[in-house]
Amino acid sequence: MAQNFDMIVIGAGPGGYVAAIRGAQLGLSVCVIEREHLGGICLNWGCIPTKAMLRSAEVFHLMHRAKDFGLSATGIDYDLPAVVKRSRGVAKQLSGGIGGLLKKNKCTVIMGEATISGKGKVTVKTDKGTEDVMGKNIIVATGARARNLPGLEPDGDLVWMYKDALDPPRMPKKLLVIGSGAIGIEFASFYNTLGADTTVVEVMDRVLPVEDAEISAFAKKAFKKQGMKIMEKSMVKQLDRGKGKVTAHIETGGKIEQHEFDTVISAVGIVGNFEGLGLEEAGVKIDRTHVVTDEYCRTGVDGVYAIGDIAGAPWLAHKASHEGVMVADLIAGKTAHPVKPETIAGCTYCHPQVASVGFTEAKAKELGYKIKVGRFPFIGNGKAIALGEPEGLVKTIFDEKTGELLGAHMIGAEVTEMIQGYVIGRKLETTEEDLMETVFPHPTLSEMMHESVLDAYDRVIHI
Repeated sequence: MAQNFDMIVIGAGPGGYVAAIRGAQLGLSVCVIEREHLGGICLNWGCIPTKAMLRSAEVFHLMHRAKDFGLSATGIDYDLPAVVKRSRGVAKQLSGGIGGLLKKNKCTVIMGEATISGKGKVTVKTDKGTEDVMGKNIIVATGARARNLPGLEPDGDLVWMYKDALDPPRMPKKLLVIGSGAIGIEFASFYNTLGADTTVVEVMDRVLPVEDAEISAFAKKAFKKQGMKIMEKSMVKQLDRGKGKVTAHIETGGKIEQHEFDTVISAVGIVGNFEGLGLEEAGVKIDRTHVVTDEYCRTGVDGVYAIGDIAGAPWLAHKASHEGVMVADLIAGKTAHPVKPETIAGCTYCHPQVASVGFTEAKAKELGYKIKVGRFPFIGNGKAIALGEPEGLVKTIFDEKTGELLGAHMIGAEVTEMIQGYVIGRKLETTEEDLMETVFPHPTLSEMMHESVLDAYDRVIHI
């Protein structure tokens, strides 16, 4: 006889496992079905292991700057297999922790492939056979995977996807990264720091195209200073694979040139994992590989929800987790508040780091706001200079009429930690007056957040 649950969660990534735990906290009986790894792609092959590798690259970079800090270091080198081993170890430790959390919260975990096979019914194919579970509510949290473009398909040797780049067969000497979103730029930053001759190709008119244009321009300048070659408004049309080399046909301005590399990383977006789940048969609408939902993650099919990457942009782990909590609250009859995309921060852990929340300057103008913009450079901040990190910028955008904080955009050391201050400000509908009257501690990088606000209203002190 099939087991019965209040809530079945398909997928144990940052959306699924958080939804399960929250549901259990609210007294719901919960079943989690995962086909591969507890913690999903983010924890096992995405957010966490990439940050571990980038930390190694950061330390390597700092070791080369030892003299700047009055220190001496000689014979500086890296051991790529050891860097990878540390990264995989971090992921393994956290994945095991997810299992412990689910067990602690008395969630039933089934490892296998799930298919919605009827109303409130999920059939799971496991290594022991097939079993059915029943649930009043089903949350689809199956995430997404890297997009493959025709002719650019990975082979694990010459052409890599993110998994290959996280567990590389070798250190690239001449690297091509296709796509300059967060994933592409993070890998470009890592391998470039370790010495790879790195070229980044972006089809849009600027790198990090979702960021504010001023931040993108700052980032491009920093990347080029580090030795990266940046090709914007360009497209890789073809890859000719040979022995130990790839010839890339790159089109720029209608002209195609051939460039030779030994390694290519493709980071050209993602597609939702919707296949084989029985979603369309159940009446769930799919649009360009993503499940169509309302603001409460409801699919339109009674009792079926979709959260995280499978439910569309922004494709961020923290968005998925928050949606998981919201849906669990909704199922349990609690007050639930929809997640607003414009209040979700985006973070890119390249060097220098990039972080943002809310509207870009261009978007704010497009929406009809009359705005005030403030900026403050890292070079004017004592803590940044003491850290040896004087290159960066904090930019804030306000509604001139109401003083509402519309957006904040940063590039520089530790901005991925600093951005949360503005995230809270957006959530609380903070005005310029609130921020100006807040006392920021000294000496900290966060003082630049204060100064940027002051600059928007011609009150800046330190520039």
